[in-house]
Amino acid sequence: MKQATLVLVMSLWALAAYSQYTVSGVAVDDQNQPLPGANLVIGEQNRGTVASQDGTFRFDHVPAGNYTLKITFVGYKSETRHISVEADLDLGRISMTTTSLMVDEVMVTATRAGEKTPVAFTNLESEEIKSRNFGQDVPYLLAMTPSLVTTSDAGHGIGYTSMRIRGTDANRINVTINGIPLNDAESHSVYWVDLPDIATSVDNIQVQRGVGTSTNGAPAFGASVNLMTRKVEKEPYAMVDGTFGSFSTIRNVISAGSGLVSDHFAMDLRLSDLNSDGYIDRAWTNLRSYYASAGYYDEKNLLKFITFSGREELYQAWNGVPSYLLATDRTYNELGAYADTSGNTVYYNHQIDHYKQDHYQLHFSHEFSRRWLLNASLHYTRGLGYWEEYKVEETLSDYLMNDVIMGGDTVRASDLIRQRWLDNHFYGIVGGVHYGDGVLEAVLGGGWNRYDGDHFGSVIWARFPGETEKGHRWYESTGMKTDWNSFLKTTIQISDPLSFFMDLQLRGIDYKIEGTDNDLRDISQDHGYLFFNPKAGINFQMEGRQRIYLFVARANREPNRSNFIDADPAGPVPVHETLMDYEAGYTLQGADLSFSANMYYMDYTNQLVLTGEINDVGGAVMTNVKDSYRAGIELSGGASFTSWMRWDVNATLSSNKIKNYTGYVDNWDYWNDPENEPYQVEEHLGTTDLSFSPGIIFNSQLDFKPLGNLHLNLASRYVGAQFIDNTSSAGRKLDPYFINDLRVSYTLFPKWISELSLHLQLLNLFNVEYETNGWIYRFYSQGEQGIYDGFYPQAGFHVMTGVRLKF
Repeated sequence: MKQATLVLVMSLWALAAYSQYTVSGVAVDDQNQPLPGANLVIGEQNRGTVASQDGTFRFDHVPAGNYTLKITFVGYKSETRHISVEADLDLGRISMTTTSLMVDEVMVTATRAGEKTPVAFTNLESEEIKSRNFGQDVPYLLAMTPSLVTTSDAGHGIGYTSMRIRGTDANRINVTINGIPLNDAESHSVYWVDLPDIATSVDNIQVQRGVGTSTNGAPAFGASVNLMTRKVEKEPYAMVDGTFGSFSTIRNVISAGSGLVSDHFAMDLRLSDLNSDGYIDRAWTNLRSYYASAGYYDEKNLLKFITFSGREELYQAWNGVPSYLLATDRTYNELGAYADTSGNTVYYNHQIDHYKQDHYQLHFSHEFSRRWLLNASLHYTRGLGYWEEYKVEETLSDYLMNDVIMGGDTVRASDLIRQRWLDNHFYGIVGGVHYGDGVLEAVLGGGWNRYDGDHFGSVIWARFPGETEKGHRWYESTGMKTDWNSFLKTTIQISDPLSFFMDLQLRGIDYKIEGTDNDLRDISQDHGYLFFNPKAGINFQMEGRQRIYLFVARANREPNRSNFIDADPAGPVPVHETLMDYEAGYTLQGADLSFSANMYYMDYTNQLVLTGEINDVGGAVMTNVKDSYRAGIELSGGASFTSWMRWDVNATLSSNKIKNYTGYVDNWDYWNDPENEPYQVEEHLGTTDLSFSPGIIFNSQLDFKPLGNLHLNLASRYVGAQFIDNTSSAGRKLDPYFINDLRVSYTLFPKWISELSLHLQLLNLFNVEYETNGWIYRFYSQGEQGIYDGFYPQAGFHVMTGVRLKF
């Protein structure tokens, strides 16, 4: 194996020697600021590249000769350079002057961090998104981001997926798309399965770790993710993208754009279809989506309408695999199983989750002058769907169904099929006024959003229905939530190297729930909050593209719907959580060498966690714990060793603790005896580890471009041990894992087509067995402790291939 690897490396090195020269430079605007995303093409070779975040670009292995280099960027006049390549050629800074078009980036300026913002953030640009995108959900495209861990119910990144950042779960991570809130207003989570293949229509993504800067929608209580959709392309295009791989995964994408018509109008369209059987048994997915936009651009105005939609249907796989089966049946899925009349185990083939979500956005930007800019966006999201279950021997009265008299017998239980529905509307307006004069940069922004959601359950079939009609509803409730916020962000340039950042946000919430839950409890309640979230920091810019920064921020988060409705009516009402975030960092950004270090201390008050406590009907509840924290250091670095090889790494070392933790375990021996106590056993454990918060995360990417059009990327990821509850018990944790993925792509630029790309992705190269998520329920029965649990195994070695044609 070692000899084969050595032969491969030497062969690649030898091939690289045939292409002798490098052409490089920096694309900047007329203010000498970098232009990330500028497009560069060497015409005679029909080779293209895109400027990186600092405006730098490079063509490797260019044969000697005379060429025409063309640089284009929307909003700027095209630049053409005639170059003669006889040795490595550095073109220096190429300045581009503005034209009469406003650029799409203005839509997200209110919620994005910039070079002088004193927060820890990572940008993922369009070329990197394209290279990683094989149809998996956005969390898997972000997998190499510092402090981020992914998980997938189906085991391969398609279907229900999620991510944690610094151990922070999905309902504490704020997500926006073009500045519009994406988190569900009630659960606070983002269900990426509702937006299948959205990455194909995303141009860039910014991940801010920690509280970050003020944004719209759900609170950023540990991280925020901002997506920006496709920018306008000047030239017409059409693209066909196909992916084929393990588990019968098939993805087909058709997209097209008009380019700029009459120098002002542009339209884009994308249609996607994605199907997979999944790694876990019966965890199939059937996903369809579209994206469309139409925009008008001129010197002072941008008006853009965007709509996108996803329709998902998948077989449920969210219960996990019991620990006793992990060694023998890692793909086990218990959902949908029931016994037929002969006692044989069969599976209900419609044990599905079915949901459709439509998004509509209207963006308007107007430049009053070089210093003043206005942004305003209207949005509306419509969601409708259900999940369906086959239930065995359910008590009829639990569904408001009458007992059935059959002859002389009374039937009080029946097999049945039920659907639990969500029917919701979310709409609002967000925007901001921007001012900038080189010394003072300021944004006065905010938004108002309204959520109107219905929750209800229907019985669509019963073995013994009696007089109950099909579609009988046994519970109904509504959720009405208004969320508004206003923020003022300012950056003051105190001196050439020193700037001061301040961000003041006021956020108000009014949330009303009415009706009954699926267990027939009345869950009607009303809550209101008003939060003040100040943030401040300093940024010191040094020579050699180095900087140091300090940042402190306060954030508040209201409980979500399940926190409220699961709470014991006789117990305390969950209260809001508060976070003080302290950050300090250093960055060095060079063309061939980069390094950053960020230290953080996130101090929580009243963080909501699972302690084992239950409500009046035995359901688990989230409990406020007074003191907890997350502390760590994030290290990132990268180096270009040659013109065709680069290595990027990042690591997070952290400690994540709850102080004075008390846990609870159900005591079945006294469960039905009201004269005896306790129903639960208390465990006073002192300081314990926060669940799902690994102490070490390490990512490595080795990038090779041995030939001009051949690209290889070896991505390695290590995630340390994670506890699945908050007791720090060695018997209740996920083992550490180390996995490797290899991506290979080869791009051609034939004369008859703009681009032909071939892609290969080899995932989990060494077939590692690992789990990324889990749950556990503990109890005492007859004096002995027992458990129920579920773990989420991920796929072993598997393959994805793809081909992309752009016309």
